[in-house]
Amino acid sequence: MNRKNYELFNRETQALIYGNQEKAIQRMLDFDYVCNRKTPSVKAIVNPTGGGPQKFFYGDKEILIPMYRSIKKALAFHHNIDVMVNFASFRSAFISTKQAIFHKKIKTIVIIAEGIPERRTRELIALSKKHKKWIIGPATVGGVVAGQFKIGNTGGTIENMIASKLHRSGSVGFVSKSGGLSNEMYNVIGRNSNGIYEGIAIGGDAFPGTRLVDHLIRMEKNPKIKMQVVLGEIGGTDELEIAKAIKDKIIKKPLIAWVTGTCAKQFSTEVQFGHAGAKSGVDIESADAKNKALKQAGAIVPNSFNDIGKKIKQTYQKLVKAKIIQEVRENKPAAIPNDYETQLKEKKIRKPTQVVCSISCDTGDEATYLGEPISKVTNKESLGLGYVIGLLWFKKKLPLFACNYIEMILKTVADHGPCVSGAMNTIVSARAGKDLISSLASGLLTIGPRFGGAIDGAAKHFKQAYDRKLTAQEFVKEMKAKGVNIPGIGHKVKSIKNPDKRVEILKKYAKKHFKINDYLDYALAVEQITIEKKENLILNVDGCIATTFIDMMMSLPNIFSKKEIDKLIELGFLNGLFVLGRSVGLMGHYFDQLRYKQRLYRFPTQDVLYLTKGKSNE
Repeated sequence: MNRKNYELFNRETQALIYGNQEKAIQRMLDFDYVCNRKTPSVKAIVNPTGGGPQKFFYGDKEILIPMYRSIKKALAFHHNIDVMVNFASFRSAFISTKQAIFHKKIKTIVIIAEGIPERRTRELIALSKKHKKWIIGPATVGGVVAGQFKIGNTGGTIENMIASKLHRSGSVGFVSKSGGLSNEMYNVIGRNSNGIYEGIAIGGDAFPGTRLVDHLIRMEKNPKIKMQVVLGEIGGTDELEIAKAIKDKIIKKPLIAWVTGTCAKQFSTEVQFGHAGAKSGVDIESADAKNKALKQAGAIVPNSFNDIGKKIKQTYQKLVKAKIIQEVRENKPAAIPNDYETQLKEKKIRKPTQVVCSISCDTGDEATYLGEPISKVTNKESLGLGYVIGLLWFKKKLPLFACNYIEMILKTVADHGPCVSGAMNTIVSARAGKDLISSLASGLLTIGPRFGGAIDGAAKHFKQAYDRKLTAQEFVKEMKAKGVNIPGIGHKVKSIKNPDKRVEILKKYAKKHFKINDYLDYALAVEQITIEKKENLILNVDGCIATTFIDMMMSLPNIFSKKEIDKLIELGFLNGLFVLGRSVGLMGHYFDQLRYKQRLYRFPTQDVLYLTKGKSNE
């Protein structure tokens, strides 16, 4: 990112928001839109208790901003982020800020929380200096670079920000401790000059991450800032350091300065004015003493807070007359959409969508599958159903051998006779007069760990065992100790002497076309152990599909990552293949019953073990 050493933020700044502060994030995005930024300033969100993309508005369009559970993971995916706005509570702000300080990408950290223990704040300050990071806060609303970037809720509503000219760059640098007074001062500066270029509220805690003088010196180096305004507070010696910097010619630009709290002398006891650092103490820390020191150093000090605007205007007009400042040409800020019914035709409207779809689109001239027109998919003979499944399920353009293999699976599992539970349920429903959808659903509802649904279970168990480097013998012993049957092993009819032809076909294809057969080989090694106990404890079609499909994905490292493979298994993609394939057979059985006009089915009584005897009529 292009950023000068005196800049904390600019028009290209990409921020990480710690904490799911929806309103603050939306206000940042609204400001971006009003300022006509090309890209939103919020790139990612970190929320330790949740994840997944979050929807926000950017003008009249909805955008997705990814949410991660950790700072490390967010920064691993987004390399342009160099600012973190930390909305964590005072209890956790220390830890999260510390993590950000240690990360090389983060240059500036804004801490919103108030009440962080002072010992911890001092530790953060020491670490930030060691690692050359800027901290704004704690206890701050943040800051703003006019027309470029703003932090959280800085500046208030969009209407107030536009009224204060924050939607475009001015020539004034402003620094304050108070966030509330900052908003007031942005308006005062806007009414008496061409507005601010940058404004920072360092926070009201006794130990801010950076001091007033730090920002004034930084802004002194910015050629676009022609004059500065600082609003100090009673207590502390920060303003005396500003006076010294003026005397030492470190701060040369015109500086209007005022220290609030001059009324403290009217009280006979020590008084605190809201912030932890704003309390009267020794005379040198009084507002009057610091205002006097600033004036003697050469700062422009008004007689009271009410005169600040007047002093700003006088200073600004002198700089304009000297041609140091040029008047800013006012531009019309972008309008933020609001009312739906009245502004729909004007395209100044936003309405939340109800569904997220990333696999297909039907809003153009032609519907698409993952961006590919349906006509292209259907007109090319080599792009069969396997290719479509790759697009719509896996969001991948799979090679031909993988597409053919998917279709082979579908054909293999399409049907296995009328006696299995799914087919039987469909048949019974059909004969009861139910419609196609109801009959199909009745059959599909039987799919589970004992029928068809073992593919995912087999994939999980075999993959975990192999990845843990368990031998086949160790895996079998472990499953036995748990009292769990190995998914994908065992068949009611077939055995090692009477093998399942479907399994043989799938194995042959995998051995021929896949570069990797590690998981299939592992499953076959397990089979060699289990058949020693019973001949029918063979690798069945569920286990074969599970392991060969993993091998297929592992053979395509440029398409499937290892983490993605685990996620696909977890989400049930492999069971989905069985559901899709078996639906063909179940519908076949439905039509078969209707074709022969089969009557209502009644289960034969001789197949029921009655535990009580019926009463005889004799």
